[in-house]
Amino acid sequence: MLTFSTFMRDMSRIRGVILWSFLLFAVGIGAGWISTGPLEQLLLNQIEGLRQVSQQLEQGGNVQLNFFLLIFFNNAIKSVLVIYAGVFFGILPIIFLLINGMVLGFVVHTTMNYGASFFDIVVKGLLPHGIIEIPVIIIACAFGLKFGGLSVRSLSQLGSDKRASIGARWKEFMRMTLTASFWIVILLLIAAVIESTLTYALVRG
Repeated sequence: MLTFSTFMRDMSRIRGVILWSFLLFAVGIGAGWISTGPLEQLLLNQIEGLRQVSQQLEQGGNVQLNFFLLIFFNNAIKSVLVIYAGVFFGILPIIFLLINGMVLGFVVHTTMNYGASFFDIVVKGLLPHGIIEIPVIIIACAFGLKFGGLSVRSLSQLGSDKRASIGARWKEFMRMTLTASFWIVILLLIAAVIESTLTYALVRG
């Protein structure tokens, strides 16, 4: 049940939802890139919170271990939660995708406006860990969106003759979420190791 081949097969079964999740994330990036006014202030507040946490970690001992623990637990907990929070009609996964996309687009655009090169931002600061982390988070949101779709479909069929099949669909999907959660955590662990070592060294080198 927890094999990687099962995880890959499950993803192929929801590939349409995964595509929509990537599109929502891309919309978020675009919105963050061109953001002004209240939206810009919202993103600045998000970034300021991250900056304060980063400064606190820099002042402690064993900085890279502290960064690893923060990155891993923050991403892993949020990614698993967003899967199961999708039960509320997929609203939270949509918000999660848009906000994370906006923060990324805003940070890259703003940093480039202050003179940083695209190579330094993306290739050195984002690509080493982001090539794993970003798709995995998007996939987690896709399972959350699928969860929301199943909730809506189940509610619409409660009074129909299809009630018998609802339980079977829920059982199979809950199995899928357990497999997905397991491998999402494993992959985010790998991404956190890369971010707290290789990315950390490249950005500060």
